[in-house]
Amino acid sequence: MKYTQLGRTGLKVSRLVLGTMNFGPQTDEPTSHGILDAALDAGLNFVDTANVYGWGENKGRTEEIIGTWFAQGGGRREKTVLATKVYGSMSREGETWPNEDRLSALNIRRAVEASLKRLQTDHIDVYQFHHIDRRTPFEEIWQAVDVLIQQGKILYAGSSNFPGYKIAQAHETAARRGMVGLVSEQCLYNLAERRAEMEVIPAAQEYGLGVIPWSPLHGGLLGGVIKKEVEGGRRASGRSADALANSSVRAQVQAYEDLLDKHGLEPGEAALAWLLTRPGVTGPIVGPRTAEQLESALRALELELGEEVLAGLDEIFPGPGPSPEAFAW
Repeated sequence: MKYTQLGRTGLKVSRLVLGTMNFGPQTDEPTSHGILDAALDAGLNFVDTANVYGWGENKGRTEEIIGTWFAQGGGRREKTVLATKVYGSMSREGETWPNEDRLSALNIRRAVEASLKRLQTDHIDVYQFHHIDRRTPFEEIWQAVDVLIQQGKILYAGSSNFPGYKIAQAHETAARRGMVGLVSEQCLYNLAERRAEMEVIPAAQEYGLGVIPWSPLHGGLLGGVIKKEVEGGRRASGRSADALANSSVRAQVQAYEDLLDKHGLEPGEAALAWLLTRPGVTGPIVGPRTAEQLESALRALELELGEEVLAGLDEIFPGPGPSPEAFAW
């Protein structure tokens, strides 16, 4: 396993992040525990979740699965860098009540306590804001975070789905309080969705945040979806199906798969390996539903993409260019 520092911190994390969103909704508890054990055995020490994972009437279920895994002992918690998130409503359907979502000091306090209980741990290593909160000032957010750090309930704070200007605003507000501020940004970033390169990633690099891309295969679009469709009759679904309905996107994905086939590369592994070459990227989040999918993701760590492949990928999926040059001069 390869490791790197999380942004400007002294915290060492694996270059792949184990995403757990499928634990509960698509992967049962025993299988989820098996994936967690296999990841840890491979040296993957960074585990990402969120309080809302489990979804619907089962919000919090994913954290519970991780908690029962920690409870097995064997150094599982001690070896894991644990990240979870706060923002989404934890109210059950038909039971909506004020202050059970967003980033008020009250919700942050309640959400941390609930996550700690579900996770069966006494602290969260990286506590992430799952979305910007346009109603709550950063002064209030950082006051709540400062209390939790002093109490030892969280160690670091991170963001997710923040635009560049909010990363800057959050950091400057924290700096005025003498705080470390954000240490990571979890954003949508992959070959097919490169808009983060314009503002988000430059802001993260400027302020020393590690970049943690989510959806590295863009909902399966970059995982060899056309080849699977042709060879196995497995039709695309969800985001990838919607994208492939566009003829120009389908042609783009076909060119991508043809390029990788020419070089004997597996599309999903190549998409992950490409992200590992990108400036500022700590490690992409992989969300395996099975042990086999985890093994495929781990192989990406050893994959070296040649200059011809990298140039071909840039030609097929050109980035937006830097800001402001991309839209000005």
